[in-house]
Amino acid sequence: MSLALSLPAWLKTYQSQFIAGDITAGLIVTVMLIPQSLAYAMLAGLPPEIGLYASLLPMVAYALFGSSMTLAVGPVAVSSLMTASALMPLAAQGSADYISLSILLALLSGLMLLVAGFLRLGFLAWFLSHPVISGFISGSAVLIAIGQLKYLLGLQFSSSGVLSSLKNLAQHLHETNTTTALLGLSAVVFLLFARKYLGVLLKQIGISAKSSDLLTKLAPMAVVIISTALVAIYGLDQTDKVSIVGSIPAGLPSIGLPSIQWDQINMLLLPALLISLVGFVESVSVGQSLALKRGQRINPNSELVGIGAANIASAISGGFPVTGGFARSVVNFSAGAQTPAAGIVSAVLMAIVIAGLTEWFYYLPQAVLSATIIVAVIGLIDTQTLKEAWHYDKADAIALLLTFAGVIVFGVEEGIVIGVAMSLAVLVWRSSHPHMALVGRVPGTEHFRNVERHQVDVFPGLIALRIDESIYFANSQLIAEKIEGLLSEHPSTNCVLLILSAVNQLDTTALGMLTELEKTLTARSITLQFAEIKGPVQDRLQQTDLGERMQNRIFLSTQQAFLDYQAKNPSLKITMSKR
Repeated sequence: MSLALSLPAWLKTYQSQFIAGDITAGLIVTVMLIPQSLAYAMLAGLPPEIGLYASLLPMVAYALFGSSMTLAVGPVAVSSLMTASALMPLAAQGSADYISLSILLALLSGLMLLVAGFLRLGFLAWFLSHPVISGFISGSAVLIAIGQLKYLLGLQFSSSGVLSSLKNLAQHLHETNTTTALLGLSAVVFLLFARKYLGVLLKQIGISAKSSDLLTKLAPMAVVIISTALVAIYGLDQTDKVSIVGSIPAGLPSIGLPSIQWDQINMLLLPALLISLVGFVESVSVGQSLALKRGQRINPNSELVGIGAANIASAISGGFPVTGGFARSVVNFSAGAQTPAAGIVSAVLMAIVIAGLTEWFYYLPQAVLSATIIVAVIGLIDTQTLKEAWHYDKADAIALLLTFAGVIVFGVEEGIVIGVAMSLAVLVWRSSHPHMALVGRVPGTEHFRNVERHQVDVFPGLIALRIDESIYFANSQLIAEKIEGLLSEHPSTNCVLLILSAVNQLDTTALGMLTELEKTLTARSITLQFAEIKGPVQDRLQQTDLGERMQNRIFLSTQQAFLDYQAKNPSLKITMSKR
């Protein structure tokens, strides 16, 4: 394969008018990414430079293999929390072993995503329902915010879980470092103010809407600069014992992987799988929402490869699991990014920062990083989806609440497992309780509707039942019971017509049920008929004993079945159903 053929599509069609937007977006995202990288490394239990490393090569790798034009890849809050949750039981935070395990976690996650991409498993993006994802992310946000409170107040205690953190927080509250708390809480207040009101104020003084929005997004960097300056000028780390980031090693990361042991791989397989699934779903959701605004589309299979390559790149450069970030991607989009070249610009600028500017962050207070994290995750708490789901579909709302509670009570890994189980449970429950309707003909037409909703023509002795779901092992018995119940209600029935227009599949259990039903009805002098069977279903049915027995009793349309019944029973009078 030639080099030209291996180039990504966006690069082969790159136009000169894209340059300004990509450079501007790359610069702005870098300014935003620096404090986030440091904060999310702390959240993951890693030294701050690891966050910078994870914001370098992954952006280049995604630019080469991803499909979104504006997705900004790097450390994010949820994957950082999941990293900490997976590694804290295995090694001491910040230790060499802990760092090695985080690299291995990124590598495993990347390989899983890469393999899934090659196998074209992009449909997994829709494996989790939106309410379940909302519940998981909201629960994770609460978990993160509570876990950062001790750093915000300058407290030192170890805890695991929400209840333990809250208990220890109450017990140690009197030990609060006043200066640290002032810095941290002031940062929280300013960042919340900036999120809600700063853009409005900037517009009122004549700054354009676009510039106002971008300046608002850069508020975290302003907080970092101001707080760092205050600590450095007044020596707050010495006089008031304010915890600071301290020395961050300068220089680009070395390329390579630590020694890997098979027992470590076994311990990290499940966490890597869950991080891969959540990160992929989050990336696709963000990427697709931004692509639609420009009439573009993303390819889920390419996203698997792109995010997988980004994680492998993070691993070989000493980073930890990464994915597409919502806030950074929105800023990238708003700043005018036209192609993934904006990510490459960000990577180059990050390389400059890592190579020689890390000493600027020596006096950065950890409380401010915690404030940055808290304000970022507060925006992830999604109450709107819960309200909508509760009014529209309580099953989805319950799934959301159980996933949320699972994360809070048991932890992130257990929470996502509960979420997956709830998604499957809701799906199975719905399909195992299919909607079924007795139908009749709308007078003067060939349309058929539910007798309980419309006044329609019906024939005495004919049960016309429309089944609005594929028939399989979980619902076949319920359907059989429904038919028997209708026969008990209408003892004069001599024909049962099953309308299968919504049936996409009949499994072996369903075939057995229908075969036995046909034999039972025939023995009772009742004819079983089918109407509106889809082609693939009928093709398979014709190869069975039931298909042989049903010859001349399968109709192309419900209208044909009604006309056939009318022709065979000319003395019957059509009656009108009662709604």
